[in-house]
Amino acid sequence: MTDHDPAAMRRQYRTTLLDEADLAATPMAQFARWFKEAVTAGLHEPNAMVVATATPDGSPSTRTVLLKAYDDRGFVFYTNYASRKARELAANPRLSLLFPWHQISRQVIVTGTAARVPREETEAYFRTRPHGSQLGAWASPQSAPIASRTELTSRYEELVARYPEGTEVPLPPEWGGFRIVPQAVEFWQGHENRLHDRLRYVPASPESWRVERLAP
Repeated sequence: MTDHDPAAMRRQYRTTLLDEADLAATPMAQFARWFKEAVTAGLHEPNAMVVATATPDGSPSTRTVLLKAYDDRGFVFYTNYASRKARELAANPRLSLLFPWHQISRQVIVTGTAARVPREETEAYFRTRPHGSQLGAWASPQSAPIASRTELTSRYEELVARYPEGTEVPLPPEWGGFRIVPQAVEFWQGHENRLHDRLRYVPASPESWRVERLAP
């Protein structure tokens, strides 16, 4: 037993109940509602989400990435297409997203499939990135082993010299987005005594959704 025993760490969630009648008609509309409330509450990086992927034989991996867009078509993030997550998605497009909004006792869990964002959409987003982030996309061979941090910073400095501030940085050929089309979306609201609300949207038809309540 230590002074920081995780088994002894408990918190009572005191929040309003989440009722089926309170939900929007679609999961993306409900996500928009909750995302706005997370931003208004001042959460640090409310667009941070855990992305879980797996190889075709079921070996999983997770990492935190930043949501960059969402609409009725799904959720979008950007990455290097040579990265581990991108390679796994190329072989097995099924994945899960988790938005861990602990400060407001909420989570959103998404399961779905990923497809590459069209190149013109990626180009438009890339143009909005800070100059340094554009150079970073070129400098980093994401997920590949490198000899040292010096190797990485040297690559970056070479790019700074090639593309100084104010010049246009081309879109790297191996960099782009994924759009996650949801197949199920769960909205989790914490409550006292671990009697949490878990409401999950699942397809009722190709054009509509139904909501089911899950035991906490």
